Amino acid sequence: MPEKPSEREDEYFARQEYERRKKAEEEKHGKLKEEEKKKLKELHFMRCPKCGMHLIEIDYKNIKIDKCSECEGIWLDAGELEAVAKMEKTGLDKLFDVFRR
Repeated sequence: MPEKPSEREDEYFARQEYERRKKAEEEKHGKLKEEEKKKLKELHFMRCPKCGMHLIEIDYKNIKIDKCSECEGIWLDAGELEAVAKMEKTGLDKLFDVFRR
């Protein structure tokens, strides 16, 4: 039985409506992800990954080193480990002396 033009039109508009709603949902999910990322960043910014307490940033020879105020863990950002590795032994000893009690 041949399809009537009105059936094809209904199918076309149903498909268009589905695509429109799908796109709206994808945008909504993308926005939620961005908002969630922002919330997590605000929640965890300058917090110790181990215990969650505040990190204290110390600038030593142009290397920003983060030390936990509670567990005294030392944290480095991207590229900072390489900068520390390039330091001379005496420089490393002085760096660690900064963090000793």
